Amino acid sequence: MAAQSGGQRTRDPEELENQVTELMEDVERYRTACEDTLQQLDWCIGYFTGCNKNKLAKALAANRASIRRHLMRRAELAPPTNSEGSTS
Repeated sequence: MAAQSGGQRTRDPEELENQVTELMEDVERYRTACEDTLQQLDWCIGYFTGCNKNKLAKALAANRASIRRHLMRRAELAPPTNSEGSTS
């Protein structure tokens, strides 16, 4: 019986399907975590906008847009707005 190297080992199709399923679950878990983090970032942007820290809010919004575009490959969202009436 000849020894098989790690790269040439034949795999059972069921084993491969299990690995794919595990990887897809990991992808979904990471996607959910990323979306939760973006929601927290949205809250921060709204908070800093409400505190009149517009430069900081604008920088965070640019970061959020970049993350959505490049990492998640999704369209940009409108920046969050302060739902309370603002006084000028």
